[in-house]
Amino acid sequence: MTAPPPLAGGPNGPDALRPLLDTVLTALAEGAAQRRGPLPAGGPTRTATRTRSATDPVLPDTGSDPHTVLHTLVTALTHGAADPAHPHCAAHLHCPPLAVATAADLAASALNPSLDSWDQAPAATALEQLVTHTLATEVHGHPQHPGTPRPDALVTTGATEANQLAALLAREKTTPDRPLRLLHGANAHHSVPRAAWLLGLPATPPLPTPRGVLDPTTLHHALQDHTGHPVLVTATAGTTDAGLIDPLPALADLCAHHGARLHIDAAYGGTLLFSPTHRPLLDGLDRAHTVSLDLHKLGWQPVAAGLLTLREPTDLAPLNHQADYLNADDDTQAGIPDLLGRSLRTTRRPDILKIAVTLRTLGRTGLAQLIDTVCAQAHTLADLVTAHPRLELHSRPTISTVLFRPTHSEDRTVAHLRRSLLHEGTAVLGRAHLDGRLWLKATLLNPHTTTADLTALLTLVEGHLDR
Repeated sequence: MTAPPPLAGGPNGPDALRPLLDTVLTALAEGAAQRRGPLPAGGPTRTATRTRSATDPVLPDTGSDPHTVLHTLVTALTHGAADPAHPHCAAHLHCPPLAVATAADLAASALNPSLDSWDQAPAATALEQLVTHTLATEVHGHPQHPGTPRPDALVTTGATEANQLAALLAREKTTPDRPLRLLHGANAHHSVPRAAWLLGLPATPPLPTPRGVLDPTTLHHALQDHTGHPVLVTATAGTTDAGLIDPLPALADLCAHHGARLHIDAAYGGTLLFSPTHRPLLDGLDRAHTVSLDLHKLGWQPVAAGLLTLREPTDLAPLNHQADYLNADDDTQAGIPDLLGRSLRTTRRPDILKIAVTLRTLGRTGLAQLIDTVCAQAHTLADLVTAHPRLELHSRPTISTVLFRPTHSEDRTVAHLRRSLLHEGTAVLGRAHLDGRLWLKATLLNPHTTTADLTALLTLVEGHLDR
């Protein structure tokens, strides 16, 4: 009988991992060299064929050498990956993670704590409490009155989960005879109306946002139409399509006047708080009852790294739940932290570690430099588009998203051009419909991107105009 395979944890874990990590790092380099660009060439069919060849059979009768398996599969996955660290991979809010955050994520995987009970994650529990309180205070500020509970935050898988939690907590403040109305603009992330659907809330059509942001007058009329009903208004600080920010102070004023609850989806733009230059764009954020953040967007974290911050920590009461094998009453009374009210999930990995490592490594100054750099890149790209005789800019960037399109082109031409770049594997650009037209979207999140990289990107686009 053979010995069981080595484990990642325990006193022998590091020695078991070290040679495997060398194999993984070698495969990452080889796969990237084989790909030779931001995306594998050949489209979905060719990528699926290569992946199938490397994986067959998925479950063999007899196992193989771990180094061989790791090398084969990691190389294949890397060859077939979209590489957000490539300067021409700019379609989505899909950031290249920091090396230090990725290393911290490895430690979290090796230790494998689960944040559903303290006895599975003693230090991770304490770390999460420290970091979430710090970030919640960054968003909502310090309590105005002595003795008032500090703002709090929950760690989530991203803003989709955070937006759903915000709607759930708002719904739990209502009664069945007066169900919650969820108001949001057409510019809101798809997870916002989806949260209403999941929670069985009355359907309310999205408010029109012809300029890309939620207009206060439009919201005022909508709130008047829902007088007498509890309302949750969701505003956006960094729209997915164009990176726009709703007029937060005016919307907060309206919510206060009408007695509505305010949630702000700041998944994209929330980390602008760390930049003295860009922080003013988020004036009014602190007035929200809840805020969604995603540090795996403009925070350079490996997925997942989301948060829901709460101005009033007592709003978390509906999440309280008791399971004797996780948070027995006598254990809680004896001072053992109760974690079940910190998430709708049970098993939960310590995503807070990579966030904590990043905050301590970079500090405010380092984070601000990264944010200011990618925002400046967006303005550089906008300048290059403006100066290009065959390209049209939608508008000056608010954060780090730039929309542009070939001048006088039909939408089908724009769509075909984007797909051609994807099929060739030479550039990954997104798409957005605004002002009745289809635009190419570049979301710049790589602080190492240069002006030459951006010029080369536009040259790739131009090269398809006469085909």
